[in-house]
Amino acid sequence: MGSSAIVTGGAGFIGSHLADALLAEGYAVTVIDDLSAGTRERVPDGAELVELDIVDTAALARELTERKPDAIFHLAAQASVVASVENPSRDCAVNVQGTLGVVQAAGEIGAPVVFTSTGGALYGDDAPMPTGEDRIPAPLAPYGASKWAGEAYVRTWSLSSGIPHAVCRLGNVYGPRQSPHGEAGVVAIFSNHLYTGRAPRLYGHGKPTRDYVYVADVVSGLLAALGNAGVYNIATSTETDVATVWRELSAAAGKQIEPELADLRPGELQHSCLDISRAERDLDWRPQMPIAEGLRATYAALLEEFAHSS
Repeated sequence: MGSSAIVTGGAGFIGSHLADALLAEGYAVTVIDDLSAGTRERVPDGAELVELDIVDTAALARELTERKPDAIFHLAAQASVVASVENPSRDCAVNVQGTLGVVQAAGEIGAPVVFTSTGGALYGDDAPMPTGEDRIPAPLAPYGASKWAGEAYVRTWSLSSGIPHAVCRLGNVYGPRQSPHGEAGVVAIFSNHLYTGRAPRLYGHGKPTRDYVYVADVVSGLLAALGNAGVYNIATSTETDVATVWRELSAAAGKQIEPELADLRPGELQHSCLDISRAERDLDWRPQMPIAEGLRATYAALLEEFAHSS
């Protein structure tokens, strides 16, 4: 009998790529998702979808206890910084209460958890660049605070149970299947603007930097973290400013559109870059996709998705 895995948030951008990879490795995969951000179409053939809000901890515990997976990848989250500022109670319920429910149920069945947290939103603006995992978090928005609290529960349950739960702090993930709706996926948002010929808004006047990491590299990092107890930055250790992302995507599209410049929104960072040396050393993991090549590949893939959905 083969191994089984549960992916919460598996109908979303990163989760669906992870489900694909797990199926390719021979896992029986169950996706748990409330479809508030993900879509049924994202769930790969061969994976079972259970439509469930992780805040419903009793229903979540029943699913995990009945299925007894060998691994749990917990990606389901409220992932919008702006939404966390507008509704911090819902942000806390999903990212803290939901995560607590996952690790409690995992403890009952002895399954290791890989939890996806945030890098930039956690460390704040005063952190050294690139930022290591030992830096004390100083989040600027409720989203960062709730992810930090979720991490604390994952680490506490790992230490008390001896089950090797891992926390992966992700950089700014981009790639095929990323939604252009909302504020969290700038690469997809810019790609959609180029597709439709609209000028985008560059917050922070195009100067804020982020550590952009390709989704396939994130998936390989999550798989490498399984069975390890620790906190790992999964990123590239490379800063890229927003204006450069726009220029690279414009070049890939062969279009020149003058963007609109605007101030940063509440809770947003000026700079973010993560030190990945611990993941390189302990997990034997490193990113493979250079930013320019990744942006070209993403634009080509998203172009097909936009055309298909229009």
